[in-house]
Amino acid sequence: MKKVYFIALVTISALFSGCKGGAGGELVGVKTKKVSSSKVPYGMVYVPAGTFIMGQTDQDITFAQVAQNKQVTVQAFYMDETEITNSEYKQFVHWVRDSIAITDYLQDPKFYIQSKGKDASAGGKKYIDWRKVGADGSAIWGNKKNSANANKLQAMYYQGEDRVFDRNEIDVRLLKYNFATMNLREAANHRGNKNKKRSDFILRDTVAIYPDTLVWLADFAYAGNDPMTEGYFSHPSYANYPVVGVTWRQARAFTVWRTRLYEGSTQGQRNPRLPFELPTEAEFEYAARGGRVGTDYPWGGPYIRNAKGCLMANFKPGRGNYNDDGGAVTVNVRSYYPNDFGLFNMAGNVAEWTSSAYDESASTFVHDLNPTFSYEAKASDPEVMKRKVVRGGSWKDIGYFLQNATRTFEYQDTAKSYIGFRCVTRFPGRDIRDKNSY
Repeated sequence: MKKVYFIALVTISALFSGCKGGAGGELVGVKTKKVSSSKVPYGMVYVPAGTFIMGQTDQDITFAQVAQNKQVTVQAFYMDETEITNSEYKQFVHWVRDSIAITDYLQDPKFYIQSKGKDASAGGKKYIDWRKVGADGSAIWGNKKNSANANKLQAMYYQGEDRVFDRNEIDVRLLKYNFATMNLREAANHRGNKNKKRSDFILRDTVAIYPDTLVWLADFAYAGNDPMTEGYFSHPSYANYPVVGVTWRQARAFTVWRTRLYEGSTQGQRNPRLPFELPTEAEFEYAARGGRVGTDYPWGGPYIRNAKGCLMANFKPGRGNYNDDGGAVTVNVRSYYPNDFGLFNMAGNVAEWTSSAYDESASTFVHDLNPTFSYEAKASDPEVMKRKVVRGGSWKDIGYFLQNATRTFEYQDTAKSYIGFRCVTRFPGRDIRDKNSY
């Protein structure tokens, strides 16, 4: 009996040793750690892959002919169930603020770590230990007893005649986010060019990330929106309202930061998510339709009121009766009913940036699989090349702009009081219900 056990043990050992040496010469593939991508990211919903008729379902009352019908297919993705809120965007602002405070002003080793948890030293790459920074930067800004810190941070406040009543207010002009990301479309366009280097396809940008709070006055001549300018982004009452006053470039910078934020939380483990990005206009329209066919609005259609006569979104009803839908300007991001995908305010509240560049004839030349037209505009390019597609309509728009197929544009460096955004991240597989797809 013992002899049988011994032979079995030797056989098993031989099998394992054979695997280590290349599985006995068989092609078995590279062994990788299984990662489940079926967990829906926090605050997002899963949008399954599908085919739909992209383009107008109602009369083209503007005769613009920029939303012609085309059958297209989009792959599965996750999408924020609401627009990005003031509170969520403020997390980005505070991260940039605290990073600048630590690296440029405090330079205190206690806020740094190195690989394998070692304390930061004078040499080598330094990383901020956000656990030591505390909630909302309390270890930096909340310690009033530490006069040394206060003195070092004084330069981050407005100085001289820029101060009001000698208050310490952060100079928001200092809050700039530096990032680098790959321009894959440009790389694909030049993949056969031997004179190009990898660095030629790395997009590097520095973006001032604080929202333009003056949009509430700049967008409307002779309108008393001073309270919105003073309190919309800063007052707690507006924490769960959509962030506005954000340019397209700022929105893209947010998506890069959000990707890095998640990657940093994985602590070196394999990342189960693809990068966060702005949705393409095809993804936005498909998600807005909520799986419905031939409907005008996210809730169906063709009417903008339900059976009880209640308005279904936040927009400009009639000739200026802004309060008729329950909100004179923006409202909480979870107002009104979500569509069949579980997405709130895909029409109304604020219009939303997409990643797509605007071209009037885009529907005629984009592909029918994951269609989009993208263009990385240079500073020297004419303004017509800096247009980005805006979808969904807003609180100040008439009902026409709330339709699923209505497309318009805004310039990428322009901030408005009626434009916000939300993020997507593509699903790495065929379908979330298919266990063999991830």
